[in-house]
Amino acid sequence: MKKQVAIIALLMIGVFGFAQKTELKMASKALKKNNFSEALSALSQVESLKANLDDKTMAKFLFLKVKALNGSGKLAEAANAVNALMDFEKKTGKPKYSKEAGPILTSLIKNLSDRGIKEYQNKNFKSAKVTLEQVYLLSPKDTTFLEYAANAAYLDKDYDTALAKFTSLKDMKYTDVKTVYSAINKATGNEDIFNNAKEMNNGVKMGVYENPKTTVTKSKAPSIIKNIAFIYVEKGDNDKAIQAIQDARAADPKDVNLIITEANIQIKMGNKAKFGELMKEAIALKPNDPTLYYNVGVINQEQGKIEEAKAAYRKSIELDPNNGNAYLNLGLAELEKDKALVEEMNNNLNDFDKYDAIKAKQLKLYKEVLPTLEKANTLLPKDKDLMRTIMNIYENLEMYDKQKAMKAVFDKL
Repeated sequence: MKKQVAIIALLMIGVFGFAQKTELKMASKALKKNNFSEALSALSQVESLKANLDDKTMAKFLFLKVKALNGSGKLAEAANAVNALMDFEKKTGKPKYSKEAGPILTSLIKNLSDRGIKEYQNKNFKSAKVTLEQVYLLSPKDTTFLEYAANAAYLDKDYDTALAKFTSLKDMKYTDVKTVYSAINKATGNEDIFNNAKEMNNGVKMGVYENPKTTVTKSKAPSIIKNIAFIYVEKGDNDKAIQAIQDARAADPKDVNLIITEANIQIKMGNKAKFGELMKEAIALKPNDPTLYYNVGVINQEQGKIEEAKAAYRKSIELDPNNGNAYLNLGLAELEKDKALVEEMNNNLNDFDKYDAIKAKQLKLYKEVLPTLEKANTLLPKDKDLMRTIMNIYENLEMYDKQKAMKAVFDKL
């Protein structure tokens, strides 16, 4: 009886094997006719019984599946199928179909990368994080796509996925530092990028290009660590956030980007005093950065340190005369005195002489502040709150023509 059962089992395996090979032949014929739906239908008959396939037939099945899915435009599934094929043949040590799948792999990488970048640009981060990771899995040397996938996951607020990807980038010491070769095209005036120094130099020798330039891009390592820290903040784990930054700073204590990152985390946690300390530390290392002085001014102003804030804004303007926000905040900081004057006037409504004396101080303050705010307006011409403040000052100073002219511009915005 046992022998009979064994014989029946062998016969069943033989029948299944024959049926599967028949379906594979049908799929192969359908693919030659570019009938991808028919090929997928035939392959689906094999899918449930693929555990019974021998290695040679299994490799063929996976390869046909890659071709059918790719031809059907099912890029994500095709990418998974390519990975399955390559993993299987790596395991068996017989990369026959992996080599044949090479052109398909190249096409998939391009099509998926185009799709993923478009999804990212369209702010479809939920899809982009998956698509961009598939590009990386198909081409692990292109670590930039892992970074893109991590950023997409972060923007999708999928913090666990983003943290895992950013941590992988950190562990592999990812920097994305590149040497960029460029020169100005004499005919167009545009800056063109070259693959290498030789190409750039040849273009210059031929007289087609001028002003060759070799630039080394900045490391993205600080940005990766910053994102890890920010994710910990989003997850409510501030201790790990600070620890992530401090570990990085221990390795590179003079990296201003890391100092600024820690400062940003401290301000996000509400630690304004610590933020101020770190920004001063950053300024000591980078004393000609107008943005650093501006940020110090903002925090000082929020903490009521008005004179320190004004000094920081003035320094920011000195370094960058076109910093509209610095002019705006300097003007607003100077107007802080107006609050006390208004309160004092309200307390002396029945004492006309005293009221008039305080009003005169207010108008003097407005005249002093007005040039700063007008300068801010030339640099920030669409800031409606700023325009309201200036129009209010014009009215108080009885500068009605200027008030009317600004109102006309305001109404058009």
